[in-house]
Amino acid sequence: MEPLPGDRAIVALVAYDGTDYYGFQIQEGVPTIQGVLEEALAACTGHFARITGSGRTDTGVHARGQVVSATVTWRHSLEALQRAWNSHLPQAVLVRRVVAAPPGFHPRFSAVRRTYRYTIHQPMTLDQPALLGRFPLVDRFSLVEPRPLDLAAMNQAAAFLVGEHDFATFGQPPQGESTVRRIFQAEWRPVRCDLPSLDPHPLQQVVFTVTANAFLRRMVRNLAGTLLEVGRGRRSPEEVRQALEGQQRELSAPPAPARGLVLERVQYPAEFKLFD
Repeated sequence: MEPLPGDRAIVALVAYDGTDYYGFQIQEGVPTIQGVLEEALAACTGHFARITGSGRTDTGVHARGQVVSATVTWRHSLEALQRAWNSHLPQAVLVRRVVAAPPGFHPRFSAVRRTYRYTIHQPMTLDQPALLGRFPLVDRFSLVEPRPLDLAAMNQAAAFLVGEHDFATFGQPPQGESTVRRIFQAEWRPVRCDLPSLDPHPLQQVVFTVTANAFLRRMVRNLAGTLLEVGRGRRSPEEVRQALEGQQRELSAPPAPARGLVLERVQYPAEFKLFD
C-alpha cells in the first residue's frame, strides 16, 4: 500500500487501567487496549492505523509506561495529535506523550529493558475487612494480603532470580522456543508514607520491582506468586532456587492476580532519544 500524503511514523507513551480489558493485544469480540487505541486514532485522523506495542500485557494488567508505535496520516503538530487522540479514548486509557519515531525503531524489538511492579497492600491490624480481603480504594491496583509477609525471605529468594537463567518454570515464550532471560533487578520493598494515618485500620504497601531484558508470558505474575508463597512460609528461598533450576512449569506457584501488576517502564538505547 502506498503511503498517503501526511503519513508520519510516531511513538507514544501510554498509561492504562487494564481492569476492564482483555489485555493489550487485539481480540475479536472483547475490549482490548490495542483495540481502543486503534479506534480512537482512526476517529481523530480519519484513517485506520495498526498499533504495535512494546509488550502484550495480560487481561487485567495495567501500565504506566507502555510504548506503542504507528504510522498515521496527520498534517498537524504531534501535540495536537495527542490531544485529539485522548479526546476519543475512554477514561481508563491515556496517551501521555507522542514523538516522531526514530529511524529503525520498533517498540518491542528495540527495547533493552522492561520494568514491572507488583503491589501488595497489607492491613496493619487484623480487622474483619482485612480478613475478607476487600479494600475498595486499592482493590483495582493491588493484591490485599491479610497476613504478615516475611520480606527478608522473599528478597533472599528473589536474589536467586537475578542474572541470566532459563525461566521455563515461570513462563512460556511469546514466540520461538527460548526461555532464557536476564533479570537485572528483583526486590521487594515496603513503601513508606510520611503522612500521619487517620485510619483506625491502616494499610501498608509492599512493592515488588523486577527489571529484565524481556519476560515470558505470565512470568512476572508467576514469580510474584511464587515469592508470595515464600513470604507466607509455604516455601523456602532454597525451594525457589530449585524450582528455577528445575525448568518445569509445575514447580511454579499459581500466578499472582493480574490486578497488582503494572508495566512501569520500557527502556531503549540512548541513541533513540525517546521521551527525553
